[in-house]
Amino acid sequence: MKIDNLEILNGLIAGAEGGTVEFKETTGQLERGMETLCAFLNGTGGTVLFGVTDKGKIIGQEVSDKTKRDIAETIRRIEPFATIDISYTDIPGTNKSVIALSAEEQRYMRPFTYKGRAYQRIESVTSAMPQGIYNLLVMQRGGTYAWDSMQNPGLKISDLDETAILGAVRGGIRGGRLPEGSMQEDVRTILEKFDLLNDGKLNNASVVLFGRNFYHYPQCLLRLARFKGTTKDEFLDNQRVTGNIFNLLDAAMAFFFKHLSLSGKIEGLYREEELNVPYKALRECCINAFAHRVYHRPGSSVGIAIYDDRVEIENSGTFPPDITIEKLLGGHNSEPQNLIVANVLYKSAVLESWGRGIALMVNECRRVGIPDPEFHTDGNAVWIVFHYTRTTVGQDPTAPPQQPYSNPTVTPQLGKLLSAIGNNTLSAKEIMEKTGMKDKRNFLKNYIHPAINSGLVLSLYPIGSKSPQQKYYLTDKGKGFLQQ
Repeated sequence: MKIDNLEILNGLIAGAEGGTVEFKETTGQLERGMETLCAFLNGTGGTVLFGVTDKGKIIGQEVSDKTKRDIAETIRRIEPFATIDISYTDIPGTNKSVIALSAEEQRYMRPFTYKGRAYQRIESVTSAMPQGIYNLLVMQRGGTYAWDSMQNPGLKISDLDETAILGAVRGGIRGGRLPEGSMQEDVRTILEKFDLLNDGKLNNASVVLFGRNFYHYPQCLLRLARFKGTTKDEFLDNQRVTGNIFNLLDAAMAFFFKHLSLSGKIEGLYREEELNVPYKALRECCINAFAHRVYHRPGSSVGIAIYDDRVEIENSGTFPPDITIEKLLGGHNSEPQNLIVANVLYKSAVLESWGRGIALMVNECRRVGIPDPEFHTDGNAVWIVFHYTRTTVGQDPTAPPQQPYSNPTVTPQLGKLLSAIGNNTLSAKEIMEKTGMKDKRNFLKNYIHPAINSGLVLSLYPIGSKSPQQKYYLTDKGKGFLQQ
């Protein structure tokens, strides 16, 4: 963009410094200016103005032949070759000018470097680009879009969880995103249609979505923590779970139900249960974290931290280079980093494909009267913060409290189960050993399922799940009955 008159110049300055505009007083700051221009090239483009203070005041500078040679020399140090427009706007009544270096978006040539180093722009801050983001842009430029599409010749279909695959298909059929006949197809055909199997070879996305063994995929990790108070000084609960996306999502939601207060409000004839933060908002946030995170760094993960006043959900990576936080909150097209993973989650009716997940989170928080979620990134990670208060969600805090646990009456079977679990988190086998029961079918039908349906017990994974890691623990309601 040519910036060769004061009207255009004043229009740029009026917008202040940000994701696409930077002010420098003189070309004495040419090095820092070129780093920022490199960052703009790695994003959606932008302009660096020399002769403008950081407050937006035009002061100009004298432009000599040496100034022009220095600018030309520094531009040659940007690689690969980039198209840069150089403009000079004279300041009336002086011998000074404002120098503008502008770069349009050149996304198919990214990543760009200046003196061998890549830079990125986040809001009004220019910083060195993390190697993970640099590698991702290199893969995009080379035609291999992402880590999830890379084949792993050592993988076999037997390494995947067939139950999880068929569960995803059932979800897609229920959501109207897969045809009814999909359940009649064999697993190999399903994997091929999901773009997880090509020429007999499975790709990395197949493990992320449906894997069973994660020895070679340590990044398929979820960190869970409940802290006492509002700082990280003391743990109340600390867990690490490895698994595929569907298992990790189950584990995340179970952790929320374990540690966030459950309360209710009356809607017509029905009582509707709410967490401190709406579970739909938390679930959508977790789905986005698993779907859009960076996977090619072995030490990366998703983290959930619950405090007395907030929930923080963090994942490795950053927002797409072309999407600022303003665009994120104001409506945007979905640009997943992991196309194959996102496509399977969409077909399984787990993930939205139209960029509406952010709006869902915001609307859910507004519905129950808590602050909008906050979205943050530092170029290495993205984290979302949900603030809440300890008062009951959706209820009048001035209303007199109900007497807890007045209904229903606990049967002898449920009493026996509650006593066996106590304050522990136990597997079915461990509970049966403590109660002396032998018949697992009878145990699940007459003890576990009624306890879950009564809100006395929660499972780490959804009821009916065949996960070998399945365990059970008491809700606050169950602990109340146990004390009685």
